[in-house]
Amino acid sequence: MSDTIKYFLEESKMPKTWYNIASDLPKPLDPVLHPGTLKPIGPDDLAPLFPMALIGQEVSQEREIEIPEPVRDIYKQWRPSPLYRARKLEKHLDTPARIYYKYEGVSPSGSHKPNTAVAQAFYNKEEGTKKITTETGAGQWGTSLAFACKLFGIELDVYMVKVSFEQKPYRKLVMQTYGARCVASPSNETDSGKAILAKHPDSSGSLGIAISEAVEMAAKNPDTKYALGSVLNHVLMHQTIVGNEALLQMEMADDYPDILVGCTGGGSNFAGLVFPFIGKKFREGLKTRVIACEPKSCPSLTKGKFVYDFGDTGRLTPLMKTHTLGSQFVPPATHSGGLRYHAMAPMVSHLKEIDAIEAKAYGQKECFEAGVNFARTEGIVPAPEATHAVKGAIDAALECKKKGESKSILFNLCGHGHFDMKAYGDFFDGNLAEDKFDQASVDKALEELPKIA
Repeated sequence: MSDTIKYFLEESKMPKTWYNIASDLPKPLDPVLHPGTLKPIGPDDLAPLFPMALIGQEVSQEREIEIPEPVRDIYKQWRPSPLYRARKLEKHLDTPARIYYKYEGVSPSGSHKPNTAVAQAFYNKEEGTKKITTETGAGQWGTSLAFACKLFGIELDVYMVKVSFEQKPYRKLVMQTYGARCVASPSNETDSGKAILAKHPDSSGSLGIAISEAVEMAAKNPDTKYALGSVLNHVLMHQTIVGNEALLQMEMADDYPDILVGCTGGGSNFAGLVFPFIGKKFREGLKTRVIACEPKSCPSLTKGKFVYDFGDTGRLTPLMKTHTLGSQFVPPATHSGGLRYHAMAPMVSHLKEIDAIEAKAYGQKECFEAGVNFARTEGIVPAPEATHAVKGAIDAALECKKKGESKSILFNLCGHGHFDMKAYGDFFDGNLAEDKFDQASVDKALEELPKIA
């Protein structure tokens, strides 16, 4: 086994349950509040947007939630995904560290997002949903939900952040290929979109704005539900199929991660890999270090306030206790569209507050440099978002080299960058702007936080 590169699980060994970290928290999560009453929301408050099965998963305290058989059958098209030992990268870095990565780019849409897209489409179909609205940043989520909705015969409208809509035209075309309708956000289709355009006609858009548009359209139409690609507890839980597989594959490698790394925007791919390991950490007292890597231009974990805030710019969503830069903050345009979200998932924020994880912020130039080094050694071109995890893993490996420590590092390579070559072209041509953190804009946005006693 000493020279093994990849570890494959048989389909029959694919986990049959998702892991719910709420069951193992040493301190419970703060409740989600109704924006009108400021009291904890109930199932009836969420019923216009989500099927009851997903609402139940959102608040469940059960440790294991069974993955429905129809979902598992679809998962088999790309799951279990491979675990790789990055031996060529280790040699390139001349590090004693052992670097592993779970590769989610093998899915039909090229990222981890179908893990929850298929599940959400399934539960919506079970409840008779005819149409779904959603938002997407870089397009990974919109593409994945388009794929899933086509499988279950559900109509889909996707509001795609305008800067990514313009940067990544092929994402739109893939969504159309799967049968979805893709609209640049902010748009003139919704009241929230019109309000933004009235103030900022040249708005580049943001995930917060696109969420407002999608939520508004779902709320106005009784036959339509809304689906979110990250942030919420049930979404993060669906992604734990990644970590549950990785636990078994690390056993195959006769190893266990000392350090876990993932990129973070809303928190889904990060949670998917690390939550099952953090659960073991809570239950068994393991000393695993967990690092969340975010962009310097939108650093909710490292620069945000841990307070109640809206999940969207139009203030249509419930209030969540989260690390936030303010729902009115519009992050500057970068190529990592999937990480341009003003707030972090409440569960990931909670883990940061109780010191179960740490966070680092990186600029996009250093991340693309890491992504190129990874591609030139391991052969896979990472998505811009995933380069943040690559950078975090490389830094951890170089730290091991400096200290002469042979530690095991595991990260989630959450998607490939085949639709993002314009970004790599900008990097090679010296046209890639460095991330800018606009403290003044954040301060202004934080002044508009909802007042919670």
